[in-house]
Amino acid sequence: MRKLLFILILFLTVQVAKAQLFGVPHLTTFDDKTFHFGFTLGMNTMDLGLSHYNYLTDNPDFNLSSVNPRYLSELDSVGMQVRAGIPQLIPGFTVAIITNLRLTENLDLRFLPGLSFGNRQLAYNLPIHDFTNPTNKETYSLRATYIDFPFLLKYKSKRIINQRPYLIGGVAFRLDISKSAVEELLRLKKFGTFAEIGMGWDSYLQFFRFSTELKYGFGLNNALAAPPEEPQLQYYNMAFKRLNAHVITLSFHFE
Repeated sequence: MRKLLFILILFLTVQVAKAQLFGVPHLTTFDDKTFHFGFTLGMNTMDLGLSHYNYLTDNPDFNLSSVNPRYLSELDSVGMQVRAGIPQLIPGFTVAIITNLRLTENLDLRFLPGLSFGNRQLAYNLPIHDFTNPTNKETYSLRATYIDFPFLLKYKSKRIINQRPYLIGGVAFRLDISKSAVEELLRLKKFGTFAEIGMGWDSYLQFFRFSTELKYGFGLNNALAAPPEEPQLQYYNMAFKRLNAHVITLSFHFE
């Protein structure tokens, strides 16, 4: 898969360079279409903005008496200050369909429904006990499969032969359909709203337009859901005040 992607990117880079070198305009009427369609392949990394309670006991919903006595020593060892962080970002995969509506010469409205597959790893400052997957682990994985519904405005600069940079921004709605959204040690809400902003570069090739785009999505709602049911330990979830989901996506558009 990686070799195929590398060959594809290399081929497209050569085609772009040839078009730019010889200055032959391609697809001269492409941007005059009211509607056009395409597809997207991309890579993503998913992150979380973590806001902790200073102490577990600061959470009004936390009840110390409900904790199994065998785990109290672990909580005491960190002074009731349960913390987590994301030690590394893990690459994921995105695929989408493009529907583009021309509004003006320089402005388009785009709808790109698709799927995003990703993973977030959390490292806690105390041992991780996951009763749905009791193997020993140093980090905890939160896998996600999002159905994406982005609505974006694309502002394009003036075209220079076969090149056209642009800015993009808008809002995206995402629904997590993975089991991890409801069964995991740290539970996240299944639905999220994201503000998105990014930039890209259109290259007009002989038979299609190829675009490279880098986009950042910031979750607007609190992604933290209610703690899991027993026998899962709830303090991994209740250590947080708020979680904000973040998604960075590198996309390759074919239109």
